[in-house]
Amino acid sequence: MSTIRPRLTPAMADVRRAVRELLTEIFEGAPDSTLVLVAFSGGPDSLALAAATAFEAPRAGLRAGAVIIDHNLQADSAAVAERAASQARELGLDPVLIRAVEVMPASGPEADARTARYAALALARDETNAAAILLGHTLDDQAETVLLGLTRGAGPTSIGGMSPVTGFYLRPLLGIRRSMTEAACADQDLEPWNDPHNLDATYTRVRIRHAVMPVLEKELGPGIAEALARTAEHLREDAATLDSLANDTMQSLIMPGAGPEVSLDANALADAPRAIYTRVIRIVAQAAFGVSLTSAHTTAIALLVTNWHGQGAAHVPGIRVERQGFRLVFVPTDNE
Repeated sequence: MSTIRPRLTPAMADVRRAVRELLTEIFEGAPDSTLVLVAFSGGPDSLALAAATAFEAPRAGLRAGAVIIDHNLQADSAAVAERAASQARELGLDPVLIRAVEVMPASGPEADARTARYAALALARDETNAAAILLGHTLDDQAETVLLGLTRGAGPTSIGGMSPVTGFYLRPLLGIRRSMTEAACADQDLEPWNDPHNLDATYTRVRIRHAVMPVLEKELGPGIAEALARTAEHLREDAATLDSLANDTMQSLIMPGAGPEVSLDANALADAPRAIYTRVIRIVAQAAFGVSLTSAHTTAIALLVTNWHGQGAAHVPGIRVERQGFRLVFVPTDNE
């Protein structure tokens, strides 16, 4: 690793500051030598993040490593992963892990790759006992996520975008523009790898990035990405409040029951606002049965609360939900 330090530039300072502030917020007072891993692809965002983390982590009493995910979706993916690993070592990151994954077709190429990637990241964390994994999502990624949610008619949770902290995943760069990470790399003479998939217009996110966002900026003026990111922040704050209220409501409505069933007072639940009772339904499904309900599933169950006229149970993957008088009963179906 070179001992020559590049002159600190505004882009480098902004990226380092973002990393420092989140690491300090999360790990202040933590034991020395706690390990954090950077999810590193070699692209400009993760490269700028890796360089900043290599600089800031030791100053926060932390060790910094990297984990590179080889999705095996391109002919030269192994060579790209090795190049990224070499860059990570040159930055002083240790350990540096490469994990090859198999992307199984299920929901679509973007979602399938993301599922495989996050599973591999979680395993790497377990193997190394890392305290956190840092992800290189930027303000531009956040804006694209919000816009994508709007086009799909998603609810406030999806439009709320990504949180800076999700479990052990940290996203220090959500307030940093992509142009800033590119500048930070250039200022440090770091050569990023540019994923050809980021130019493939068959991906919806790529079309949003290269076609939709430029039109919005041109027609509506600059600052669109920042406005979308602010919208996400406001929605996350509102959603957190509603989730807390829904959890309190759920606790007050749970009724005594036998075995693995969960029963709620359906009449009292019907008196709650829609934003609350739909959340209660989703919380019960997730917390008690590990099931993430779609909007359609939630609506089908909600009809048993708000429009019950003797209809049969609502069946969703892993759960049967039925109305028994004033009870809304959730029953696991895996063993049925």
